[in-house]
Amino acid sequence: MRCLRFALLVAVAACHREPRVTTPTQPPIPSVQAGSCATPGRDGVISAAPRLDRADRDLNGDGTPEAIVVDRTLCTGEGNCYWNVFIVPPTGSSDCARYAGTFEGGALEPLATRGDDHMADIRGYWNLHGGRLLLQSYRFLHGGYRLVEALLCKRAGDDKLDCADSEH
Repeated sequence: MRCLRFALLVAVAACHREPRVTTPTQPPIPSVQAGSCATPGRDGVISAAPRLDRADRDLNGDGTPEAIVVDRTLCTGEGNCYWNVFIVPPTGSSDCARYAGTFEGGALEPLATRGDDHMADIRGYWNLHGGRLLLQSYRFLHGGYRLVEALLCKRAGDDKLDCADSEH
């Protein structure tokens, strides 16, 4: 009987799995600094063999769309991507295109608020596991987009987002 208990204890212990530790990954580093002259499709967060898509948008309301370029080879299985933003000078200008930063997310939302140079604030929705999202807000300051706020959220049963709030 004692041997049977011991064998059962060993079997149960062998079936128990330690939870997998997940470690955060370091986001890719852009090839140029915000505000620097850059080439859309070659600079920013980009791989050695990029598969490029464009999602140009007018972010400052001047009628000229800013270049937004994504390298699909760097997108995650959850649909998260790195969206490189470039301020392109008017046609005929001798100025260069300037790298304005990278938005991270599976979806982007322009906000009603604005930063320097009348550039729209942007919210990125980074998809996590189990209906969780990381909401990251970007504001254009001192020549480039900067991450200014991040909230961890979970989709509720009624499809609303419940977000962590450090003040409450």
